[in-house]
Amino acid sequence: MIKKIKRILYRSIENKEISYKKMTEMMKTSNINLIDVRSSQEYEEGHLDGAINIPVYNIENKIVNIVKNNSNIIILYCSSGHRSKEAKNILENLGYKNVYCLKGGIDRIWIK
Repeated sequence: MIKKIKRILYRSIENKEISYKKMTEMMKTSNINLIDVRSSQEYEEGHLDGAINIPVYNIENKIVNIVKNNSNIIILYCSSGHRSKEAKNILENLGYKNVYCLKGGIDRIWIK
C-alpha cells in the first residue's frame, strides 16, 4: 500500500500539474509566465488574464524570446490539459526547470 501511495505522489509531482487555486496563489507571490498554448483563434475567443499566447506548435521556436531564464516559473494551459502537457515536455527538453500545467485546462474552470 505504501509503495502505491509513493508511486501516486511521485507521478503527481513529476507531472507538475497544479490546480487553478494554487496557480492564482502562486501568481500573487511570484513572477509567473502564464502561457496559453492553444491556437491564436482559441486565445482570441477568451483567455486567462495575464496570459500570453504561444501555440504548442510554435513553442519551441518562440519561448526563448519570451522566457529568457530557464529557471523562471512557467505555467502552461490549454483547453483540457493535453496540449499543455505536450508543451511542458518540449520546454523541459529545452532545459526549462520550473514548468507546470494547469490541471484539467481552462475548460475545467469555465464549465463550473
